[in-house]
Amino acid sequence: MAILVVVAVLALLWLLTGVRVVQQYERGVVFRLGRVLGKVREPGVTLLVPVVDRMRKVNVQVVTMPVPAQEGITKDNVSVSVDAVLYFRVVEPIKATVDVQNYAFAMLQVAQTSLRSIIGKSELDDLLSGRENLHQGLEVMLESPATGWGVHIDRVEIKDVSLPDSMKRSMARQAEADRERRARIITADGEFQAAAKLAEAAAKMAETPAAMQLRLLQTVVEVAAEKNSTLVLPFPVELLRFFEASAARVAEGAAVPAQARSEDD
Repeated sequence: MAILVVVAVLALLWLLTGVRVVQQYERGVVFRLGRVLGKVREPGVTLLVPVVDRMRKVNVQVVTMPVPAQEGITKDNVSVSVDAVLYFRVVEPIKATVDVQNYAFAMLQVAQTSLRSIIGKSELDDLLSGRENLHQGLEVMLESPATGWGVHIDRVEIKDVSLPDSMKRSMARQAEADRERRARIITADGEFQAAAKLAEAAAKMAETPAAMQLRLLQTVVEVAAEKNSTLVLPFPVELLRFFEASAARVAEGAAVPAQARSEDD
């Protein structure tokens, strides 16, 4: 009886050595005598055959992997340095364990080569402003090898684009020149509109000469309202023309009676 009890206790201890706990964010891949079992161990307590079974835990959480900056030349011959960030997770633990030695390192290498390829196929404006299409292109390039490794690509994004200092200065000068061009166009357009309005006003005043005198008086009133000690009063040319016309009419009126008297004589 004592021998049986000892054997039972030893057998129980031997079985307890095969007890494993799988966390909620993990999956267990079991190798029995070197051959992988087709069923993945789910979270919770699982029992392995001691000495015979060996379990490898695989994390199925989303992995955030920064992709180091890659230098390249864009399609429009600009040297840039681009880094990115990759989000992925394991969806088939058996493939991620058996088909690839280190799936995280493999994904990093594929991400770097894909990023360099995207740099060579894109223009600078696309890297700076049109990144959505580049993100989709990177995801497509990474999805093909990742599927064979049991990995799902959740998201990949370009994080930063570094430009040479000479290119930054050139872009700054270009932006400054463009802003100056727009400012000149706006100023010229304002002067054109002001000139058109002044021409319309001059045409209206030409129809009524008294309007010019009224406008002159209004200007004098506006200047006098500022309480200035000196008042500069412009003398319009139209007023001189008015005096000339009046003198001409007076001269014509005086010439008519003189001619009549000469005829009578």
